[in-house]
Amino acid sequence: MSGFVEKPEPVQVPGLVHLHTGKVRDLYQNEAGDLVMVASDRISAYDWVLPTEIPDKGRVLTKLSLWWFEQLVDILPNHVLSTELPPGAPADWEGRTTVCKALRMLPVECVARGYLAGSGLKEYEESRTVCGLALPEGLEDGSELPGPIFTPATKAEVGEHDENVAYEEVARRVGPETAAELRQATLAAYDRARDIARERGIILADTKFEFGHTSDENPVLTLADEALTPDSSRFWPADSWQPGRPQPSFDKQYIRDWLTSPAAAWDRTGTQPPPPLPPEVVEATRSRYIEAYERLTGTPWS
Repeated sequence: MSGFVEKPEPVQVPGLVHLHTGKVRDLYQNEAGDLVMVASDRISAYDWVLPTEIPDKGRVLTKLSLWWFEQLVDILPNHVLSTELPPGAPADWEGRTTVCKALRMLPVECVARGYLAGSGLKEYEESRTVCGLALPEGLEDGSELPGPIFTPATKAEVGEHDENVAYEEVARRVGPETAAELRQATLAAYDRARDIARERGIILADTKFEFGHTSDENPVLTLADEALTPDSSRFWPADSWQPGRPQPSFDKQYIRDWLTSPAAAWDRTGTQPPPPLPPEVVEATRSRYIEAYERLTGTPWS
């Protein structure tokens, strides 16, 4: 089993229609037809949305995404229209709300990998491939790949797991032309972000993007959702990178490690939901998100 341990009730705001409650974000539509995306402090692990929130996480994700959208704007248009708080919205939405273009979203998680980790490592150990792409012998956990690769996945509902797919499956789902455009856009964005992160002493091991098309007469591929946050990316401190072992990271790996430790007393293969996070795990996770923001943007968190 998986999903929400405690699914929140959507906030009711005059003039907004609630569309969807995701793992982290709540999605609304305003009277102009634009989308209003609100990043909560929820956090997920092992396909569960946990019962404990991480303070400030939604604001970190929002501010970091906005910063990355600016770094990529010359190579990729994005969905952001405004960050103004809708009239009547609760004060807690301040700093975590983005008003966005309504796009025709594409049913693909667009993943770029420059290093071997996660599900890519697991597949490589079994077949020397990632998403069907052959890789050389001798790579290990954390190894840099010969070059960045596009390794798409299917989008999953809350409580389900994204599944890696071959490029040919993407072409079948969205058409060869769009598939090629997705691959080019994903790798171009990864290359730019990898170089920016490297200048700041951080390795961008992998990341995922979501894209949609504008709904006008000449559809434009547009970057949506979030960009290059600790929720959607693996960030490693460059000064401690050492292939052959799991890398220290600026993401929720700390939570995953606790959930699978004896301290949690939780069986991730069973039917029981995960337990609440202890305060020290919450604070350690919050500090990692904030450190990622500060190191990448060069701006103190406030």
